[in-house]
Amino acid sequence: MKEIRFLDLGKQLASIKKQSFSAFNRVYDSAAFSSGPFVEAFEKNFARFCGARHAVAVNSGTSALHLAMIVLGVGKGDEVIVPANTFIATAWCVSYVGATPVFADCLRDTWEIDPAQVRAKITRRTKAVIGVHLNGQPFDVDAVKAIARKHKIFLVEDAAQAHGARYRGRPVGVLGDIGCFSFYPGKNLGACGEGGAIVTNNPAHCKRLQSLRNHGSAVRYHHDELGFNYRMGGFEGASLDVKLKHLGGWNRRRQAIAAYYRDHIRNGLIRLQHVPRWADPVHHLMVAITTDREKLTKHLQAHGIIPGRHYPVPCHLQKAYAHLGYKRGDCPNAEYLADRCLTLPMFAELTQSEVKKIVMALNRYPG
Repeated sequence: MKEIRFLDLGKQLASIKKQSFSAFNRVYDSAAFSSGPFVEAFEKNFARFCGARHAVAVNSGTSALHLAMIVLGVGKGDEVIVPANTFIATAWCVSYVGATPVFADCLRDTWEIDPAQVRAKITRRTKAVIGVHLNGQPFDVDAVKAIARKHKIFLVEDAAQAHGARYRGRPVGVLGDIGCFSFYPGKNLGACGEGGAIVTNNPAHCKRLQSLRNHGSAVRYHHDELGFNYRMGGFEGASLDVKLKHLGGWNRRRQAIAAYYRDHIRNGLIRLQHVPRWADPVHHLMVAITTDREKLTKHLQAHGIIPGRHYPVPCHLQKAYAHLGYKRGDCPNAEYLADRCLTLPMFAELTQSEVKKIVMALNRYPG
């Protein structure tokens, strides 16, 4: 029996291998391995894709978030409100600049950051809030943005999973003060390697980000401030530019698969992420929750379906943040989700027969 895994990159890579290797040959022949014209071409095209004036490519989504904190002036003594229900990199960036992450709970239905929690967590030390477009679905940007504006704090979009998602018809990434993307290989838009980007409409931010990623240097061997080696490589930039041309079609296929899941899963023991009418998600992950995750996992495995598992320990309960003193019960919705979530297969190359097989197995789950 052929297994259906929650992600199979091989099918995608095979479909664009000829285009990708042609691009790699051009990088190799020009020896443009670090930054250079292939990265610059991708930056221009990705900025246009996001509806942004500028895109600054870096070596990872984590680096993108780190540099966003720096250009917004977040530092020692500041607090930044972060969802408890996210990948840990959303919190790392706050710690990297000496600030303190303040973890906020998620909503029970969308699993996105709770605006009421954001409002309750603000103190005189709060400098910013980071909203995560979780699983490729936008959070309620207007609600969080209104709170941020009222209290004169920055809104950062962690769009690491949401390439092409829209909020009330607008592309994510340019709705707050700055937006950050990851191009980890498994993302909807993933590099052949690692990568990330910051998008902004602020030319001063763009100029400083370009310097920070390059050892704090705008002119070679002249270093204006403490900088980092966060440059994107030429192969990564070239691979992303190839994939960007296909992203719209891939996202539409993901949306069709998600719609089939939602329309045909009729087992009351399984619940999916709620999608508000104002959200147009791109379904990076298709997460489900159930009362007995281990039992459902074994049921699916018996049918040749291998689910994934994302964020089984929420950020506020991670050992790395034990010194902040959080305990179970502090973010009950995030904890409930973490204890019960598993990730269903979701990638554009899933065949319709495979999707139907997955749904049939889910509907037959007896609990």
